[in-house]
This record gives sequence, structure tokens and C-alpha cells, in this order.
Amino acid sequence: MNCVGHIHHGMWTYPGDRSADFNQLDYWLDLARTLEAGLFDGLFLADILGVYDVYRGNIDLTAREAIQLPVNDPLMLISAMASVTRNLGFGVTANLSYEAPYPFARRFSTLDHLTGGRIGWNVVTGYLDSAARAMGHTAQQQHDRRYDQADEFLDVNYKLWEGSWEEDALDNNPARRRYADPDKIHLINHRGEFYQMSGYHLSAPSPQRTPLLFQAGTSRRGIQFAGRHAECTFVNGSTPEAMRDKTRLLRQAAVDAGRKPGDIKIFMGVGVIVAPTARQAREKRDHYLAAASPEAGLAHFSSSINIDLARFGLDQPISMAPGGGIESVSSTYSGWTRRQLLDQHALGSRYPIITGDPAQVADALIRWADEGDIDGFNLTRIVNPQSYQDFIQLVVPELQQRGRYKTAYTPGTLRHKLFGSDRLPERHPAARWRHPYTTTQGA
Repeated sequence: MNCVGHIHHGMWTYPGDRSADFNQLDYWLDLARTLEAGLFDGLFLADILGVYDVYRGNIDLTAREAIQLPVNDPLMLISAMASVTRNLGFGVTANLSYEAPYPFARRFSTLDHLTGGRIGWNVVTGYLDSAARAMGHTAQQQHDRRYDQADEFLDVNYKLWEGSWEEDALDNNPARRRYADPDKIHLINHRGEFYQMSGYHLSAPSPQRTPLLFQAGTSRRGIQFAGRHAECTFVNGSTPEAMRDKTRLLRQAAVDAGRKPGDIKIFMGVGVIVAPTARQAREKRDHYLAAASPEAGLAHFSSSINIDLARFGLDQPISMAPGGGIESVSSTYSGWTRRQLLDQHALGSRYPIITGDPAQVADALIRWADEGDIDGFNLTRIVNPQSYQDFIQLVVPELQQRGRYKTAYTPGTLRHKLFGSDRLPERHPAARWRHPYTTTQGA
């Protein structure tokens, strides 16, 4: 995330952590180079609009602990990181609730061109009332209503990305003085409940046309949305068995939407603390715990569920009321106490932590993948860049030795690396907006 404190709060105080350098371009270029050297599929950038002001009703702790404040625009980083890499993908979060589809479509087409097809969009609708107020509203729309708007936003963008320009509309012929064939560029008209527009897409077809589509959220409505749109989704679970229950629902939702179970790649958020020996890994974890801020993690969590957890006694069960916040998170933690949440947030985050030597970490990752039916991991930073360097130096070779991690990149776009095709398949809802003469791939 383009900020100091992202997931593991308080770790910016740990000696050697570079998170406070996030305003420096070299910080991001170094990170991109490191991840590509480790054969990571991509760098995922989270984002929020608004601030975490639910805990104690103010931003005091948020400001002191840099709980995703300050936070800069993540899209501004992509072109620079793409210029020093050749294969690393970039998934970037953008909140559609406060965007207009027409200029939004151009921004992502531009990034798809400049990265050579390595851009993905994490589709979010937001969950902070502070963002709604900052954008001139009194509060957010209700949870399911935000997804209704998101469905239409994507339909408008699909029309622009997939249907405005035919595949061979570009001629680039100086002798004929024709750069593009106007007969193969089509006006997009949309009249819907949330959006109305009439215009030509401003960008010619990019390598992927539609960026690789990410999504997070496992509420009933979120799963339905993922089944229709998502190619990659982020899921968390307390056990592999609980994870498998969620993945089963997501893959079934894809089938219900006329797609295939494998059309969705499912990623689990996880933190890894690894060292050459198990004892050294435990010692490293103890050092990390001394720097972490469980209360900052709780303040972040308060805004996630839109409940001020400071109002509850340490052992008072917390009732999670539906409404604002992240619905799937609220339902998971209903009935927990503040003491339990503080214990869970010992490293400033509720993400599962795997600690051990390379073999133990590899064992745990493989167990989660196989028993949880997930496709990969969203590796959170604990100490930056140490967490990534340790993983690349110690865990990647162990996984490669077991045949569970690639030894070289597959050429092509981000979608091609993950799914074997540059473009969305015909069974994806975006395909219905393609012009009849547009050539397609990956049906």
C-alpha cells in the first residue's frame, strides 16, 4: 500500500524497516526489482479513500501510528515500476464508487499499454463513511446497493474496453494517411440506473483490453459479484477447512454465472516469518512482537466493521451489527471480545502468520493450498523489505525443490501468465459487449 502502515501495524518502528520511505520512488523500484528476482507473479497494491476515525471517534491513534495515513495514490507508481521489470504483474485497488467510468476506462487502458499487459484492477466499492463524507455524501450506500452500482460500472467499462474499438481498427499507414479506421471505432451508448454516457473509448485496444479483474469480499452479495466478474479473489480463513468452504462457494458462484470453477484464482492473505532454523524464526517473531501495535490493529479493525471497539470491556462480547463496514469480516468475528481481538492482532494484524524454517513454512503453505483449495498467497509485508527478501532467499528455493513454485516466468500478459490467454474468455460477461467483428482469444 502506498503508505507507512498497511497491514501489520507498528512495524514501521522496527530497525531496518523502510516503510516510511514510501514517498521515495527508489523505494518502489527496489521493491519491484526484488519481487521480480523472486519470480513473484505480481505486486498487489491496496488503497482506501477516507480515514480510520471510528476508534475512539477520532484519528488520534491513526495519525500517531500511521494507520494507512498518510496514503498516496497507488496508480502513480505503476509505470515507474513497470519500467524496471519485464514480467512482474501489478494489481491495483481503485474504488469505483467515486469514479466516472469514462475517464476510469482510459486510465487502465493506458496502464495496460505502458506495462505491456501487466495491469490488474482490484474492484472495490469502499467501506468507510469518512470517505463518503469527504466526497460530499452523508454516508455510504448500503452494502448490497454498492454492489448493484458496481455491476453497472463494470458493464459500462466492458462496453468501452471490449466493444468500442475493433481489433484491427488501427491502420498506422502513413502512405494512406490513415492512422485508424473510423468505421471500426464504435460509439458506446449507455443509459442505466447509475450511469449515463455516450462516447468513444479514448484508448485503442490494449494487450488485455480489460485489465485482469481482482475482487475481495465473501458476503453473500460479494460472492455473487465475484462469480460474475472476478478472475482473482482474496479470501481469508482461520483453518484450511474453513477456507475450503469459502472457495467452494466462490467456484460454485462462477458456475452459476455460466463460467468454469477454474475461471477464478483464489488467493489467501498470509504473513511469513522465516529463518534458517525454527529457533531463529521464533526469536525473530519475538523481536517483531516487541515493535508491533495490537491497539493500532484494533483501530484498523474498528473501521473495517464500523464499530468503535474502544467502547467495549476487555471481556465483553462484541455484537456485529449489519450495515456499514466489511460485511464478511463482521459476520466472522461476531461474539469475540476485545481481549481476543487484541491477542489476534499481536502483530498488528488479523492475518494468519506462518513461522518456522524453510521446510516448515513450505509445509504450511502447501497444506493451506491443497486442503484449502486455494491457488496462491498474497504475502503481506511485516518488515519491509526483509519479509520479501527472507521469503525469496529461503522459502522460494524450498518450494522450487518440491516442484511447487516456478523456476522461470511464462512470457506474455498478466492474464496469460495466470490463465493462458491475453483476453477474457467468451464465457465471461464482458464478452457480450464485443463488436461482432472483434477477434477474440481464449474461448
